[in-house]
Amino acid sequence: MATNPSVPSQPTQEPAPLSEGQRLVNTFFAPSKTFTDLRRNANWWAPFLIMAIVSLLFVYVVDRKVGFRKVVENQIQSQPKQADRIERMPADQRQKVMQQQVTVTRIFSYTFSVTMLIWYAIVAAVLLATLKFGASAEVKYKTLFALFIYASMPGLLKSLLAILSLLAGVSSDSFTFQNPVATNPGYFVDATASPVLHSLLTSFDIFTIWTLALTAIGITCITKVKRGTAFAVVFGWFGVVVLIGVGFAAAFA
Repeated sequence: MATNPSVPSQPTQEPAPLSEGQRLVNTFFAPSKTFTDLRRNANWWAPFLIMAIVSLLFVYVVDRKVGFRKVVENQIQSQPKQADRIERMPADQRQKVMQQQVTVTRIFSYTFSVTMLIWYAIVAAVLLATLKFGASAEVKYKTLFALFIYASMPGLLKSLLAILSLLAGVSSDSFTFQNPVATNPGYFVDATASPVLHSLLTSFDIFTIWTLALTAIGITCITKVKRGTAFAVVFGWFGVVVLIGVGFAAAFA
């Protein structure tokens, strides 16, 4: 009796390439599609340029609605040791120090996107080393670099919320760039009275956690690393950064 010929197996079909617009939108609504597409093309300019523009807009609004003098004063008041040291200075020297800090803060704020690009590069390098030596993962640096930039896009929403709150007339008495809007429990803790608790709780920001989760999901999309391992790597390093921040807060309190 004749037997039916075996049916040849069908090759695995690769996902259709995404446009830049699709990758940007899918980062929020279908992140796995965006991150999987990064294996095809690790281009990262589109999200970075959008974040840079929003960052400049945010700083401009702060400049007009709060003023960098007030920003510096608020920052100093959140660090009792520094506030006490400046308060003890002669009036002319105190004025000079304040003006220097205002100038530095303004320059740093308007060039913050460049600083963030360096931060993205450092994070990508740390993740690359951890994944290669800790999880034996095969991944390219440029893909991880692009991944973290895309994963950082939820920060856009935080900046936009801060802009809207300032335009709506929120008080500038306690405004800081580090915590401009109530998206974490640290926002409700007085940094002067409880600097360590403020630093700890500020770390658990909605948009920070969102970015970390996206980063872990992205790692599973561009490597063969299991999701549990990816989350352990990302949130493990997050824990280290939080502890360092708390340590600095304790040292300068």
